[in-house]
Amino acid sequence: MTLALIDYGAGNLHSVANALKAAGATDVAITADPDLVRRADRIVLPGVGAFGACAAALRGVPGMVDALDQRVRHDGVPFLGICVGMQLMAEIGEEMGEHAGLGWIEGRVRLLTPSDPAAKVPHMGWNDVRPTCPHPLIEAGEAYFLHSYAFEGADVVATTDHAGPVVAAIARDNMAGVQFHPEKSQRYGLALLERFLEWRP
Repeated sequence: MTLALIDYGAGNLHSVANALKAAGATDVAITADPDLVRRADRIVLPGVGAFGACAAALRGVPGMVDALDQRVRHDGVPFLGICVGMQLMAEIGEEMGEHAGLGWIEGRVRLLTPSDPAAKVPHMGWNDVRPTCPHPLIEAGEAYFLHSYAFEGADVVATTDHAGPVVAAIARDNMAGVQFHPEKSQRYGLALLERFLEWRP
């Protein structure tokens, strides 16, 4: 089973790769090769930084968005987006202007606006993950978050609280995305990655 970990210059690649291996993945390919993505059995899209820069970097890899569309949306292989990788599943991101996402899940990524001014942005550190509906990947627990923008839209399967509800995970069919960092979330994160490796959507 080949797992493609997408390298587009905007991810925490080696930490994610090491976490996937610790969770049991035996063939993790860190890749910017769309042909390899088209053959992959599972795909992970990490992301660190600003939405617009990440979207531009992903589109800057020739053939990558088409390969992701083919393998994820048409062939139905299991997909996991992490942090900005999750946000890129949305239609639009509003960080430093409006930028088009992949458009896989209806929604926008907007600046976090906690109801309590004492709640700092970025939202950083450990926080609860609270499932809003059953999903095979998402369980209740604590995970590590670091973000200033958050998804608002459809297919929410978990939230957290930062002076108000904040989307922690989204999912539809074979696609899932988490706002937190599994690779920094110790046992909780490793358990999620283990479930992802076994997931048969």
